[in-house]
Amino acid sequence: MNGPGVARTTWRALRARRRAVGRLTAWSLVESLPALLAGLLVARAVDQGFLAGRFAVGLAWLGGLAVAVLVGATATGRVYRSLGAVVEPFRDDLARLVVHGALHDATRAGGHPDSAPVARLTHHVEIVRDTFGGLIMVVRGFLFTAGAALLGLLALDPTVAALVAAPLVAGLAVFAAALPAMLAHQRAQVRAGEALGRSAATALAGHRDVLACGAEERTVAEVDRKVSDHADAERTLARMSALRSLSLGLGGWLPVVVLLLGAPWLVRRGLSTGAVLGALVYVTTSLQPALHALVQGLGGGGLRYAVTLERILHACRTPPQGRSPATPAPTPDRGAPAVRLAGLTFRYGPRARPILDDFSMTLPEGEHLAVVGPSGTGKSTLAALVAGLVVPERGTVHLAGRPVAAAAPADLAALRVLVPQEAYVFGGSLADNLRYLRPDADDPTVDTALATLGADALARRLGGLAATVDPTTLSAGERQLIAAVRAYLSPAPLVILDEATCHLDPTLEATVEWAFARRPGTLLVIAHRISSALRARRVLVFDEDAPLLGSHQDLLFRSPAYRALVGHWDGVPAASPDDVGADRAAAGVASRHR
Repeated sequence: MNGPGVARTTWRALRARRRAVGRLTAWSLVESLPALLAGLLVARAVDQGFLAGRFAVGLAWLGGLAVAVLVGATATGRVYRSLGAVVEPFRDDLARLVVHGALHDATRAGGHPDSAPVARLTHHVEIVRDTFGGLIMVVRGFLFTAGAALLGLLALDPTVAALVAAPLVAGLAVFAAALPAMLAHQRAQVRAGEALGRSAATALAGHRDVLACGAEERTVAEVDRKVSDHADAERTLARMSALRSLSLGLGGWLPVVVLLLGAPWLVRRGLSTGAVLGALVYVTTSLQPALHALVQGLGGGGLRYAVTLERILHACRTPPQGRSPATPAPTPDRGAPAVRLAGLTFRYGPRARPILDDFSMTLPEGEHLAVVGPSGTGKSTLAALVAGLVVPERGTVHLAGRPVAAAAPADLAALRVLVPQEAYVFGGSLADNLRYLRPDADDPTVDTALATLGADALARRLGGLAATVDPTTLSAGERQLIAAVRAYLSPAPLVILDEATCHLDPTLEATVEWAFARRPGTLLVIAHRISSALRARRVLVFDEDAPLLGSHQDLLFRSPAYRALVGHWDGVPAASPDDVGADRAAAGVASRHR
């Protein structure tokens, strides 16, 4: 019925809850007691009671059936309680899988956080939870109810049991043979529905552009084609219901016909009237409902379960953690530069203007580089490329001689730490937040880092290292300061500050950047203020033509874009290459800051 991934996942879920499955099985046995006794007790009531003129005896046998029904009803409540112990943990496992997959996709190279897929997959998890529970109930119900009914038929007469079992098996065989085709059509219907949704959403979101370009007919035709595809898939799936009806006819109704037509022959063989009636009771009250529930459950919810779980497993598939023993991680080259970019080309979309075009740059160990430029020119993109969070279209990125593209996430975390503009602080103690990248840091080391970055006053205000931090009560600047101390404590040799101090006042920003500049290792700062560029040894400016690398004074002469930025930041007219006095004044400012 389903792919190996779905079957394996389902089997593991059941094996992991063996005790709950055992309780479910035990209560199911008790619940099937009426199915086992119904025909036998009806036969005794008819033969030994009503037909023999002993009305009280007949009622007594039916009273026994009523007791069996009450016992089965009591067991049904226990069945549902046991079912929850199997289904709910499976739902929790799938939810963890979805979250893990979303985090992996958001943090892998080239990934990005997106809540929409998580919402869709979470909805899928609920569908799987519901259909998984329904699937267990219908399969369990058929196995125990049909098994009990067949045992009762055997007790009545083996020939009758054979006459009933033969068409039942034929109906099950037809249904089993049709299941793979049903599953394929269910997949096609789901894909067609999703394609229709995407097409309609795109058309609605871009309706203004569609009208402006005069593309109404083309857009309507495209959506109409998706509607037709979805309708065709729905009709094909509906036609498959004929096979379900055939299975029910063979397995559920044909035994009734066989018993009615064969009743005279069975009576001549010595079968009593009560036994014939009891056999009909077994078929109509046990086998027929159990088979109907199985066919409708597997043909409806079962198919949805298989298709939806397939999509969850495919969407949340993550590569195995760690490296293969056959391909050990290469050792870093201690003589290699801290950062080496070679021939980097990156653009957002195949037809977009390149943010970087065949860009190369080398940062030696201990370098302090500031990256400046107008908004939207690619400064944060460069930081993401260096950190390995974005995959370049062409070119390579090496950190300490290690290719970023081939490095595992744990290896990248040991080579660099990136502090973004929107700092992440989690609920927990202040010490846990600060030690997140260096769990072995003792209290004196953490206290020293706090004092070095000017965050000791914040720590005292929050109540010390043991104080519980509520991220919602912190300002953006306080969160940035906590994230900065966390990165300072990190053992990674490369620190990338992507406008990580933009919410701090200029004095505290200078304290933080000077602390990182004195920290062993390499510092790359995506500058928010011109003071960050003045503190750096070198500056990379995103000019109109291509990024330019040089000192502050050098770029004042070479880059009109840099001169414009300096003028806007300082609130004075930008210097020109011919204005020597202005250049000297700027050089004097740079020397005083350094």
